[in-house]
Amino acid sequence: MIKFKKVVVALLMVTTLIALSACNNTGGDTGKVTQDDATQSDTNSIDNENIAQEIETVVYAYASFNNIPDSETLGTVEEAINNITRDKIGVEVKLLPIPIFDYSSQVSLALQGGDQIDIFESLGDFNTRVSSQMAYDLTDLVDAYAAETKDILGDEILDACIKDGKLYGIPSYKPYALTPMVIYKQDIADELNIDMTQVTSINDLTDVLRTVKEAYPDITPLVPVSQGTSGINLTIAGVDYLTDDYNSPKGILLGDSTTVVDYYGTDEFAESCDLVRTWYNEGLILKDAATTTSTSTELMSADNSFCYVASYSYPPADTAAALAAQMGGQSLGAVQIGDAYLDTTSVNALSWMVASTSEVPEAALKFMNLTFSDQEVINLLIYGLEGRDYVLDDEGYLAYPEGEDASTVPYTAQLSCGTLGNYFLMYPMDGTSKESLVWEEEQNQLAKKSPAMGFTFDSNSVKTEYTSVSNVIQQYLPGLLCGSVDPEVIIPEFRERLDSAGLNEIIAEKQNQLDAWLLSN
Repeated sequence: MIKFKKVVVALLMVTTLIALSACNNTGGDTGKVTQDDATQSDTNSIDNENIAQEIETVVYAYASFNNIPDSETLGTVEEAINNITRDKIGVEVKLLPIPIFDYSSQVSLALQGGDQIDIFESLGDFNTRVSSQMAYDLTDLVDAYAAETKDILGDEILDACIKDGKLYGIPSYKPYALTPMVIYKQDIADELNIDMTQVTSINDLTDVLRTVKEAYPDITPLVPVSQGTSGINLTIAGVDYLTDDYNSPKGILLGDSTTVVDYYGTDEFAESCDLVRTWYNEGLILKDAATTTSTSTELMSADNSFCYVASYSYPPADTAAALAAQMGGQSLGAVQIGDAYLDTTSVNALSWMVASTSEVPEAALKFMNLTFSDQEVINLLIYGLEGRDYVLDDEGYLAYPEGEDASTVPYTAQLSCGTLGNYFLMYPMDGTSKESLVWEEEQNQLAKKSPAMGFTFDSNSVKTEYTSVSNVIQQYLPGLLCGSVDPEVIIPEFRERLDSAGLNEIIAEKQNQLDAWLLSN
């Protein structure tokens, strides 16, 4: 099995999600891991004549960045997985793919309403999921029902999901260090003689956008990476969001400092807002970037766009190749415009949890374990059925069937590959390089790390302030990050509203908890 060396972790984005990142896996040539003795013994004890009565059903809710398949198609993938899991662990799964923009709210509502969801992902909300008692305590279950996963990840990575001495999640196993990049259309860059290798920082991008706009007045040079962000915030170096994420910062560390500060009062934030405001005024960014629900992939598939800014965990060339596969083979390039950075959230933002309401937590953990240890199961989840949804060449590289792409095959969750289970068991995409494993490992090991690596913030004591501040951020931040409001006018108003909502109380509590953590670590 291809495995990382033990990564020094204690650290996302978005971060990031972020994984919210494209799938350009370079692993996949791996053997299967044998179930641990306890699980195998449980499986062998199942009486074949009564297996239907013995089977337990779990609901697996996962965020999809691709089209949601119809129920009949989803059923074929479920059955293919269940043909493996019935015999191997005595479990059947019901798949529940949810569009990324609805994921957090739908999972919360379902659990509050008593609907069955047994396994879900934190998706940037690890602390909230734990503090709101949505996550099952896995401390006493992991050795018996997920021994392979524990061995694959190691204690350093699992520690990022420990809160008050209890294990509440299993981090996705993937490259963790995110680097900011510009993803662009190579054919336009070539036609206009734009040397994108000269773009090494976000400030270098402005002249490129102007060049594209001058040559193609009907093109919007820059599209948002997701609703409410131009991606410019992802290029601010050395930010530890201290258990929050880039969508809703509430007190951060910057650089090597261990003093918690107001993100919105930093020079770096103000300069970013000024820059994107320039883009907006010159027509260089999509005018409705703050409100559009279209994904960067959808927007880049259109003819009237050139580039976007995002953070990825993979080499630029592989990132571009995998994204191009999502867009019907469009010619894309990628350049890195910043350095990788690791904090605790880089690891636990994309972690898998068993719901505290689950009536079958052991079965849920057994199935989760297979998403980390069984190559067939994880590739069915990500890519669907071979022949119908994808094809493999002789070297084990994956492509869509001839004439098909991610938007036309019956099933794919390819863009979720950095969030589900074990990335290194997934088939590599055609056009990527297996040599990229070296780059990914180096990024995890060499990336600059937050001085608060391993720290997670407990927001329970400022829960009311958190809600109030989050509401204010949701109102103001998208416009500032997309240039649709004047930062000189809006930032002072924004900060005043944050102060009234309780941001300073949150910052003070973060500092108190961080100081105590630093003292004991």
